[in-house]
Amino acid sequence: MELTVVHGDITRQQVDAVVNAANRAMRGGGGVDGAIHAAGGPEVLADCVRRFPDGLSTGDAGWTTAGEMRARWVIHVVGPNHRAGETDRALLVSCYARALAVADELGAGSVAFPLVSAGIYGWPKDDAVAVAVETLRASPTQVEEARLVAYDAVTYEAIRQRLAR
Repeated sequence: MELTVVHGDITRQQVDAVVNAANRAMRGGGGVDGAIHAAGGPEVLADCVRRFPDGLSTGDAGWTTAGEMRARWVIHVVGPNHRAGETDRALLVSCYARALAVADELGAGSVAFPLVSAGIYGWPKDDAVAVAVETLRASPTQVEEARLVAYDAVTYEAIRQRLAR
């Protein structure tokens, strides 16, 4: 699998699936979650309600339509909320591994990932980058391209440097 980083907007990526850093309720929110729901339109929320009436557990993943986005699917993952005391690194690792497993089930060849839990959930950025790169490199998958999408230049540079190791 090719693992790359781009500086940009995850909702505008031309990939088979985009990964959403969702909350447990699966009803939209802020940050990446809000951007994906806004870009995808009401179909994304309607599919979340239909497919996940009770939401998703932390560390788990599931898919919906991508609605009006270029991607075909959204793979929703629920990252651990570090600020709320969810500090088990295995939950963050699980987000990336489960997202790849769901992508394999869907037959997605290309997937765009945000840096899960590193925003409002407060996971330390250096470790969030390490988990993303290590897990995506180590997980068996049929995905041909995993793309880490950094919204800001500082995050882009941190991921770029980690990929160069």
